[in-house]
Amino acid sequence: MTSAAGMIDPVTNRYVEALFNLGASAGALDALERDVERIAGELRKPGVSDFFFDARVSVEVRRQKFEGLLAGAHELTQNFVHLLFDKRRENVLKHLGAAFHARLLKQRGEVEGVALSARPLDGGTLQSLQTSLGARLGKTVRLKNELQPELVGGVRVIVESRMLDNSVQGRLAGLKKRMQEAPLPTAAG
Repeated sequence: MTSAAGMIDPVTNRYVEALFNLGASAGALDALERDVERIAGELRKPGVSDFFFDARVSVEVRRQKFEGLLAGAHELTQNFVHLLFDKRRENVLKHLGAAFHARLLKQRGEVEGVALSARPLDGGTLQSLQTSLGARLGKTVRLKNELQPELVGGVRVIVESRMLDNSVQGRLAGLKKRMQEAPLPTAAG
């Protein structure tokens, strides 16, 4: 979630950027978002992804089976998938959902992140974190709270490629580092 877009290959990002721009020009971003979410959801199902990206299965067989996933999809989505198969770039479909989602967030000026804590954060605390980080980053921040009991207390927030560690574990690690780096007093002689 935090940096999925950074892990997406440049080819996928270029194709998604083209799809996004076409969708924006046609006023079809909502339809494309639904289509992409549906395709990504299907490809996450056990065995489905294995089949569609198996080089032992002919491109034509995979393309034919993929037509079922395109039923009811927007014309731009259908054309996009056909182009991927024509250009032998069907691997773009592996990360299509994550790349399209990242592009939507960018367009909306939003970022997603995770707030790690030893215990669940209440809504007010999570909202306060989102607001303060949003002001710092100049974007709308959406955080998901995940439990990490080894933090003992406090919170560690990861947004984009940044980490704000205000956990007990993080503070102790910082204290240890400062103590190790502190100059030792010299003996007066």
